[in-house]
Parts: sequence; C-alpha cells; structure tokens
Amino acid sequence: MPTRTARTAWNGTLEEGSGQVELTSSKVGTYDVSFPKRAAEDAGGTTSPEELIAAAHSSCYAMQFSALAAEAGGVPRGIEVTADVSLGPDPAGGFRLTGIALTVRGEVEGLDADAFKRVAEQAKAGCPVSKALTGVDITLDAQLD
Repeated sequence: MPTRTARTAWNGTLEEGSGQVELTSSKVGTYDVSFPKRAAEDAGGTTSPEELIAAAHSSCYAMQFSALAAEAGGVPRGIEVTADVSLGPDPAGGFRLTGIALTVRGEVEGLDADAFKRVAEQAKAGCPVSKALTGVDITLDAQLD
C-alpha cells in the first residue's frame, strides 16, 4: 500500500506565526494555517489540523461504510458523512482533541434502518482513521434517508 505525504512550512512563534500545509502526494493544494485562527470560531480562510483530520475521517469512513453496506447486501446510492473534530484544553497541559462526532445519512437500497445502523457502527469500528484515533471519544449519528 502507498504512503501519502503532507508538508508544513512554519515561520514565527505559535501565537504570532503562521504557515502553509502542502498536500504533497496529491499536489491538490497548499493551505494557510495559523494558531490564532485555529483557536477561533471563524477560521478566516485558513485550515487546521482538526479540519484536516475531519476530512480524513469523513472520507475514510465513507469508503469503509460503502464497502460494508455492499457486503451486507445493500447498494449504496448516496451517502453523506460529516466529521466534526473538536479541540480543547488537555488537563495534562496544552491542547487535545476532545471529540469527534460522525454523522452519516444515506440512501442504501436493500438495507432497512436497523441494518443501516449496524453497518454504520461496523464502519466506525473498522475505518483505519477511526482506529488511529482510538484515544479520542468518537460518537456516531446514523440515519437511513
């Protein structure tokens, strides 16, 4: 299996500095990062590690869900996955990820609501990004459309 790479160039202190994160493997873009904007409600045109984790988690989960739905006899017609990743203070000092809320909605032909929820839970447990984030509380809200 391949290895994927991202690179960040940073200048300055945490509070006054800024940087750019480059999605090196795909070459799809370079994005600004800044701690003050990371810690603010309005990201102001910058991304953050939490947003990048949310993107990784939602896309990984969607792939895992579609594979498991097919294994369960369903035909995924369309699913939408949102991952909300929260940052907060760490009691041990600094910051930590305080939670991830996964929401999945979808149309899967051949699965009823109970089967959809079972597949959703299995996908949460089996998604490689979920596995990598086992130290974070991950919740799931799954509903068949």
